[in-house]
Amino acid sequence: MLVNSAHGDSVVLRWSRHPRCVGLARWELRKALAGWGLAPLEEAAVLVLSELLTNAGRHACVSPGREIETWYLRMSDTLRIEVHDASPEWPEVQEPDPDAPGGRGLALVAALADSWGVKDRNGPGKSVWAELSLPE
Repeated sequence: MLVNSAHGDSVVLRWSRHPRCVGLARWELRKALAGWGLAPLEEAAVLVLSELLTNAGRHACVSPGREIETWYLRMSDTLRIEVHDASPEWPEVQEPDPDAPGGRGLALVAALADSWGVKDRNGPGKSVWAELSLPE
């Protein structure tokens, strides 16, 4: 993990594709939420991050040395979670097979987040993002 930025209302971190990094990223998000006074969002936010980062680690088959970035952004009325990777393949919500152990991640993100999407980023790849409304 390499910390790029951690000031004010944003935290940007870089991760390898190793599955262990998902737990570390969740821990960093919990720290940011606590610092911003947003503990009520923790359960949903951590689940959203887990799904997005797990998808990037599994499906963003990129060359060695390319890392995945997470961005946690506290905005005026939302928490935005972004996961950036160098793969050009955009994720799509799948109709999960009821007998399959996986395939529900983006459907879960869509259910928990107020909005989510995918966008191009500067450089190769994409950013998958989700926003959760801040508590009143």
